[in-house]
Amino acid sequence: MGISQDRQTFLAQVAVDSLYFDDLVDFTDEDAAMRAAQRVIANWVKQEEEIAALAHQKIKSLKRQVIEGSPEYEILFKKYCEEERGRRGNR
Repeated sequence: MGISQDRQTFLAQVAVDSLYFDDLVDFTDEDAAMRAAQRVIANWVKQEEEIAALAHQKIKSLKRQVIEGSPEYEILFKKYCEEERGRRGNR
């Protein structure tokens, strides 16, 4: 998946700003809120990369060869990613 650090920081800033400007949260320490948002996003990215790697490995381990990029590969990839997210409780 790979989301750059700059993009992760941008997404964290959007999330923190949205919470604040929609009057959902009044931060006592905006820097701490940014760090927390960045941690959450970084953990999500890491988890998605792990899920994708597991799905790729599962497809490679099939008896029949499935060509990467083919419609069948994409369907299996999505299916295996959803299954792994379900196992982890991340639907």
